This record gives sequence, structure tokens and C-alpha cells, in this order.
Amino acid sequence: MQNRCIIIGAGHAAAQLAPSLKQEGWQGSIVVVGAEAQPPYHRPPLSKTFLAGTKTIDQILIRPQAAYEKHGIELKPGVRATGIDRQTKTVQLDNGAALGYDKLALCTGSQARRLPLPGADLAGVHYLRTLADVEAIKANLADTRQVVIIGGGYIGLETAAVLRTLGLEVRVLEMMDRVLQRVTAAPVSAFYTRVHTEQGVTIETAKAVTALAGKQRVAAVHCEDGSHYAADLVIIGAGILPDVELAQAAGLQVDNGIVVDEYALTSDEDIVAAGDCTNHPNRLLDRRLRLESVPNATEQAKTAAATLCGKRKPYASHPWFWSDQYDMKLQIAGLNQGYDDVVLRGDPQNSRSFVAWYLKAGKLLAADCINRPKEFMLAKQMLAQGTRATSADLADETVDLKALVGEHPG
Repeated sequence: MQNRCIIIGAGHAAAQLAPSLKQEGWQGSIVVVGAEAQPPYHRPPLSKTFLAGTKTIDQILIRPQAAYEKHGIELKPGVRATGIDRQTKTVQLDNGAALGYDKLALCTGSQARRLPLPGADLAGVHYLRTLADVEAIKANLADTRQVVIIGGGYIGLETAAVLRTLGLEVRVLEMMDRVLQRVTAAPVSAFYTRVHTEQGVTIETAKAVTALAGKQRVAAVHCEDGSHYAADLVIIGAGILPDVELAQAAGLQVDNGIVVDEYALTSDEDIVAAGDCTNHPNRLLDRRLRLESVPNATEQAKTAAATLCGKRKPYASHPWFWSDQYDMKLQIAGLNQGYDDVVLRGDPQNSRSFVAWYLKAGKLLAADCINRPKEFMLAKQMLAQGTRATSADLADETVDLKALVGEHPG
């Protein structure tokens, strides 16, 4: 009898974990169970090039179908896992089948946070999380002139940039005092507000949406302050939540994600988890955290694959992220939580290229690099080496930061 590993979920973590299992020496069968109809695909392009129509489904697949077949990996697209029985080591599927496993990997990812708004079930109201979501949005665009986006986070702003570029009237409603408030400093929020405004997007902050109005189709968005806005299309970008229902029902430890150790192992020695769905320790940051990022999903999946093969390769790295809007690429190195100082390199008020450095007690925590690929790479090196730099050096564009890397360890 061959050992069988079942991977639940078919996102970035699963797409990495399956071939990594083979590379680590797994001799048994591998089955990937994914609720979506497509093989694993890149999710970031959904709100960018795929929405814009410049990339096709085939162009955003992480790997072609043939790559899985070559490695003997069985994909089960369009099938949802509905339950895990840890005693009998079986996974229940929504088609009535049950699959036995020797090892199990949970790569369930995350799902869009749903807002309990009156009118949220009207036609023309969409979330943007899956390929099917974007296909539904694109099918509506021909009859759309006015778009209201609820939420001024990265997804909301990326979507606003694409739809504005396509010539639509776009309004972003953000309930907090500034866009990106949870993830960036005030100068970065002000920068994105300026750029979007220059591009013709209307941004409204401190706007709490209370209802969506219309007969069969959405026609307006109503806010708590009495304001209301006409809309042919509404896109809700209210963040995401870890998909932990299966793990919780199976009795695994869950706390803001599936709790795993540094080897991606859950509270069951035969079950690992990787990606957005996990709450994991990071010794470099000296804390537990849950990350919503592609690099985290792929790197943690490599660790999970090694663990399933009896090898111990601890996962710990400095997080990094990115966002594309118009002609701007934002690259983020590190995690800025707990900063007490922000140092700017460049002019965010009059240009589209600068860096916001985040520090705590003089130590570098993170950097937001807008159209600054060189500083982004240096920021990653500085974080990895614990480089200390003065605020004056970080702000001064005549200072060669490369010379600082490795010279001033923390």
C-alpha cells in the first residue's frame, strides 16, 4: 500500500507543497482537493492584470496542468472538503466520496470578509477574492458607468486603479480616517490618496456604509452620515478571514488561524498547515503571527513538505509584500507593527517614488518602497542582517545605503 498525502486547498501554498513533497522524497500518492474549478492560480493578478483583461486564465496559472501530471500529483478541482475524521484518517468530500490519508496538509487559505449589509445580495454587488469573482465583475463592466468600492485597503485601491484606467467613474468609501490606515503610516496614505485623486478616483474617508439600495440590481450606496452615492456596480473589499472551519470542526487548535509550530505542524502529528490560514511562530520577529502573503504561503509550504517527509526545516523569514497601482509598484519589506518613527526618503508629496522607513527605538522594522526596487532589496538585506542606520542616513538620498549593509549590525 502506498502512503497517501491529501492537500486540502488549491492556492499558492498547495501549489508549492505538492511538488516540494516529491523533492523531499515522498514516495506515496498526492491528492490536491480544491473547491475552485481551475488548477492553482496566482491570486495577486486578479485585482490587477486579470481584471484589466491583459492576462488570461492560462497566463495566471501557477503551473500548467502537465507539471502536476509529470510529478504524479492528482488534482481534484471543483471538489470541496466538508469534513475531516482524524480517528479514521479520512476526508469527506461534497460529492459524497471519502478519501483516506496517511498525512494531511491544510492549505485552506482565506476568504473574503462578508459585510452583513441590507441589499448585499442584490445583483451588481461583488467581492473580489476568487477568479470566479473577477469573471462576474468583468461580465458586468459593459453596462457599468459608476463604481463604488467599499474599503480603502490594497484590494480596494488596486481595483480602483484598474477600473479607472478602463474609463469608469470610481468612488472609494473608507470607514477609517484614511486609506490603508491599518497597514501604513499617514504619509503613505496621503500619497495614495493624492495619486488616486489625480487619476480621477474620488476617495471618501470616515464613511460607514449602512445599506445597498436597489430593486433587483444595486443602484445606490447609503452611509451612516446620511450621504448616498449612485452605483451601477459595488465591490466590497473589507479584508479577509482565515479559512479555519474544517480545522476547528476536526478539533485542531485554532486561534486567529490554525495554530502550527515552526515546522508547520498542527496539534495533530499527521497534519500540517501552510499559508494564510496559519498562526505560526517567527523567531526573527519573536512573536506569533498570521500573514496574508504569497511569499509566506510558498516558503511555509516548503517547510510543511519537509515535515511530512520526516525532515525538520524550521520556517522563519522577514515578511515581504507588494501592490501594483497605475505606474507604481509598492514593495514592502518587514512588518511595521509597533513603530515609533517614520523616516521618508524622497518626496511623497510631489513625486511617485519614495521610501517610508519604519523604526522602533532606532531599529529598522520595515520599509514601504514605492518605485524604489533598489532600496527594497537593500531593506530586505538590512532586516536580515539587523543593520542599524541613523534616521539622517535613511532620509539622505546622497547616502549609499549599500555601504551600510553588513557594517552596522544590530
